[in-house]
Amino acid sequence: MYLMCAEYLRCRMRRLRLNLLGDNSGLAAVEFAMILPLMLVMFFGTIEVTSGVAVNRKVTIVTRTLSDLTSQASSVTDAQLANFFAASAAIMTPYSATPVRATVSQVKVDGITLKATIVWSKGAKPHGVGDTVTVPDGLKPVAPAADIYLIWSEVSYLFKPLSHYTVTDVNLSDQTYTRPRQSACVMYNNTAC
Repeated sequence: MYLMCAEYLRCRMRRLRLNLLGDNSGLAAVEFAMILPLMLVMFFGTIEVTSGVAVNRKVTIVTRTLSDLTSQASSVTDAQLANFFAASAAIMTPYSATPVRATVSQVKVDGITLKATIVWSKGAKPHGVGDTVTVPDGLKPVAPAADIYLIWSEVSYLFKPLSHYTVTDVNLSDQTYTRPRQSACVMYNNTAC
């Protein structure tokens, strides 16, 4: 009787083992549970990176708009500059304009020494009058020449993603130079350049 019972248990265990090895009914659920976290990270990461690229493009447009609006005037006041900043910041829609830090300055490039200095500067981080700045070589006159003036706009934006699991905070920035269009320079509060 003991032999029959042992043989029966061995046979039953073999049959159970074969049944378990051939059973694939929960395999898809297990694979899905293993892949789901990776899929979610990739999905939300893609959304955050796409938003970051869109915000970076808007920062570039804000920079160019601020410089362009300022360079179209022959003279600017604080009220006009405030309007230029507001119009430029409105470009950030639908993203928040709160993190926008914009500065617009007029730079004088000496035609003899090619030294670039700040004439006036307004915005979030204004430069000091007379501060020396670096201007791209392509914008400098061929010496000896007359002095030239440039409108220089700088914009920075702290991009904060919705979740910090996929992307961390990124500081986006851009700068651009334009030449005044209505006159040789853009006067600030009617003071001569």
